[in-house]
Amino acid sequence: MTLSVGLLGLPNVGKSSTFNALVKAQNAQSDNYAFCTIEPNKAIVPLKDKRLEELAKIVNPQKIQYSNIEFVDIAGLVKGASKGEGLGNKFLSNIREVEVLLHIVRCFDDDDIIHVDGSVDVLRDISTIDTELIFADLEQLEKKIVKLQKEAKFDNSAKDKLEGANKLKEHLEAGEPVRVFDDLDDEAISELIKELRLLSAKEVIFGANIGEDDLGCEDNKYVKELKEFAKKQNAQVVSFCAKIEEELIGLDDEESMEILNDYGIKESSLDVIISACFDKLGLCSYFTAGVVEVRSWTIKKNALAPDAAAAIHNDFKKGFIKAEVIAYEDFIKYGGEEGAKNAGKMRLEGKEYQVKDGDIMHFKFNV
Repeated sequence: MTLSVGLLGLPNVGKSSTFNALVKAQNAQSDNYAFCTIEPNKAIVPLKDKRLEELAKIVNPQKIQYSNIEFVDIAGLVKGASKGEGLGNKFLSNIREVEVLLHIVRCFDDDDIIHVDGSVDVLRDISTIDTELIFADLEQLEKKIVKLQKEAKFDNSAKDKLEGANKLKEHLEAGEPVRVFDDLDDEAISELIKELRLLSAKEVIFGANIGEDDLGCEDNKYVKELKEFAKKQNAQVVSFCAKIEEELIGLDDEESMEILNDYGIKESSLDVIISACFDKLGLCSYFTAGVVEVRSWTIKKNALAPDAAAAIHNDFKKGFIKAEVIAYEDFIKYGGEEGAKNAGKMRLEGKEYQVKDGDIMHFKFNV
């Protein structure tokens, strides 16, 4: 299972540099002018789960296979994108195809790097993006309301949708994105959001792109402002320096960490971003551990055992009998499958078992 995260933001905020660093290759242009990226760049990025490395120390497999996320570098939006400005319609359609947004926000001053609005202003910059998404959603919603008004004359279910659509329209007209609407759990509204694939309903993680001088320091004024805003939207903020991360391309992990440690950074910000995106997508992992490979399998959170088995092969789900399960902590504590089994830590689970993140599993099936 691979779901997409879209990198978006204003031009020249560091999206393409971030994308380059995420994929460890110079696949995206990062020139100092707007619209240098027209077609969205896409890349599959591994989630470097340290738990797999610990399992490998015990099992000693031939290889390790991580879970993956697809990242899409979407060209910079500008004011008027919802009306087609700056190739906006094309960019908005690219946003519609992803599940989660990684909104890169410029949080540094540099006279040598042009800002599309002439200066750095975190709240204004975020508002520019959100406004274009909101305008695009309003256009979609208004068309739907016209249709529902006709259907409501003969269909009671359409009346409920119409009422929800009008509430949502009022919310959008107040300049608020769908993701902070109070009644998202309302069935009629939830169906509308899903049907229309509303852009401002998408979950957001804010990437605070800071300058080199701010690495390892207290949050600067821009990051503090961004975190206050994000708190109100129940959104996560990850600070990083796209310039430094891009310069680390080509170095191995050990060399990269040595350089980051010199800046007082103990963990790769990109790994934090990837992990946060994985979580925001509503995903988790279970593991298989054998001498051929130690592997992470991607599933939706709270997936049942047969659905988890289908991640390996659909036949595993069709003929599912039971699953042998060892919790990750027990696998490590008792030195592997045999030790965990002898300690009574291997369980047999049936079709109703909700798989836990980090479970080590082996499926019994018959087709």
